[in-house]
Amino acid sequence: MVIGSGGRRAARPLPGSGRGAEAAAGGASGRERAKMPYEIKKVFASLPQVERGVSKILGGDPKGNNFLYTNGKCVVIRNADNPAIADIYTEHAHQVVVAKYAPSGFYIASGDVSGKLRIWDTTQKEHLLKYEYQPFAGKIKDLAWTEDSKRIAVVGEGREKFGAVFLWDSGSSVGEITGHNKVINSVDIKQTRPYRLATGSDDNCAAFFEGPPFKFKFTLSDHTRFVNCVRFSPDGNRFATASADGQIFIYDGKTGEKVCALGGGKAHDGGIYAISWSPDSSQLLSASGDKTAKIWDVGANSVVNTFNMGSNVLDQQLGCLWQKDHLLTISLSGYINYLDKNNPNKPLRVIKGHSKSIQCLTVHKNGGKSYIYSGSNDGHINYWDSDTGENDGFSGKGHTNQVSRMAVDEMDQLVTCSMDDTVRYTNLSKRDYSGQDAVKMDVQPKCLAVGPGGYTVVLCIGQIVLMKDKKKCFAIDDLGYEPEAVAVHPGGGTVAVGGTDGNVRLYSIQGTSLKSDDKSLEAKGPVTDLAYSHDGAFLAVCDANKVVTVFSVTDGYAEHNVFYGHHAKIVCIAWSPDNEHFASGGMDMMVYVWTVGDPETRVKIPDAHRLHHNIGLPRSWSMLSARN
Repeated sequence: MVIGSGGRRAARPLPGSGRGAEAAAGGASGRERAKMPYEIKKVFASLPQVERGVSKILGGDPKGNNFLYTNGKCVVIRNADNPAIADIYTEHAHQVVVAKYAPSGFYIASGDVSGKLRIWDTTQKEHLLKYEYQPFAGKIKDLAWTEDSKRIAVVGEGREKFGAVFLWDSGSSVGEITGHNKVINSVDIKQTRPYRLATGSDDNCAAFFEGPPFKFKFTLSDHTRFVNCVRFSPDGNRFATASADGQIFIYDGKTGEKVCALGGGKAHDGGIYAISWSPDSSQLLSASGDKTAKIWDVGANSVVNTFNMGSNVLDQQLGCLWQKDHLLTISLSGYINYLDKNNPNKPLRVIKGHSKSIQCLTVHKNGGKSYIYSGSNDGHINYWDSDTGENDGFSGKGHTNQVSRMAVDEMDQLVTCSMDDTVRYTNLSKRDYSGQDAVKMDVQPKCLAVGPGGYTVVLCIGQIVLMKDKKKCFAIDDLGYEPEAVAVHPGGGTVAVGGTDGNVRLYSIQGTSLKSDDKSLEAKGPVTDLAYSHDGAFLAVCDANKVVTVFSVTDGYAEHNVFYGHHAKIVCIAWSPDNEHFASGGMDMMVYVWTVGDPETRVKIPDAHRLHHNIGLPRSWSMLSARN
């Protein structure tokens, strides 16, 4: 999610990374930039995209300032001290699985499901691509650099081979990854000479290599289930393997000889998905499906801390990273936990957000602060402090499926509709879901709008429902068209409904009923969204034919102006507080800021989101655009 600011205020570049607001804004021309009233101020990052039973890799930069992970087609870089400071790399064409900093800190290598490995710059704003390779055809699951940042090992789900090791600047092979007959899940390279390499596979084995050129030496067959993670200690004296069998084995880093099994047997009651060494190589952090993380004193073979992360299945721990003084783990919920050695039962902080695509959003002031509310396709609703980026979710049980639309009513309630066939009213002061405030619809709702007097108009499939004070009071069936978008006039009384047939129909709220005004407005194509200006003087309608039509309410809804510029279907629209400008977002990844009185005066913000078309612009302009 991206938030913009007036006054040409630039975003802070991420420490250790160079991309600032101007690069992210998409390279508008000098003339456009000079008059641009909005530039990117902040990026509110997504959570890691996780999958049950699959380990999630957290990478760390060599200076200890940043950590990184993947979600969809992007690599997310976050500051470890202040994770609200984030940077996004978006150049992969396919879902990214793993990303790791080079030991020099100047480059990051990231691998995706197609087998593409991209090596890109961390020092420049644009994150320029240095090299791209395809070591094998299939998902890249892990990668590792040698300490001189010259060689890279890559492993995963190849068809003819499961791994490769090569020079970073030429792609020339410097050995072979053999010894496994199934997918390789993990790889690591000893960071001191003589170099050693270790791998872990679905064949229940780890393998040990010497090099360069790296050659297979022998198989380690101590585990009884998938080996999920292998990691060398920073000093190179030891390496550890972790498995779905709940065991962690420690081996000599130079010879590969087994030293011990942590805990003497099972290290965890569930499968272990990730391990990470302390910077001084004396301790090991482990993350498990048994919903705990542990710190081990490797020399004494004893547990130092056990972190109980909860009792819910979403509290399973799939990834971990020991970065300077920060102990990070990733839960199945996608949440990033900062562990507290002094209080193992409560993390120092939990980073929340969305791990699935954002479908709708709005903004609202609460307690003197401006908050952003966002809903995703997994039913999760998050709220963000627009100044700091601090965020959290509502407590209790909420929607169980995609949140399709949201708005804040005059009672400071967040009104949301979902594909779980409910409309919910959530008190923004209490910020918890109430079972009594969920209204079941007869047909799946897909859009809503709120108005004064406690009214909510809900568009369901083939149906318009009028609600008052959280209760259904009237419904119109057999419409003869499919309703797609709705807006209530700020003064109340009038409802505009846009249909897939390209017409906007007007209705009047009369007590507890909704009556057709027998008046329709013609858009230029199937209506995708519409919104009244805050003073109620204009109605802006956007359509699938890439056009925005503005109607003058005071002139009997006469066509006021038509706006062209988008190269693909427009999907969202929002008005500025001054009622003189509005913004539109489209599937061309563009956001345009238009001037009502002059269609030629516009601000073009290309690549507002590099990965997906813009899904939402808030009804109460801020200005935001949302994606995964």
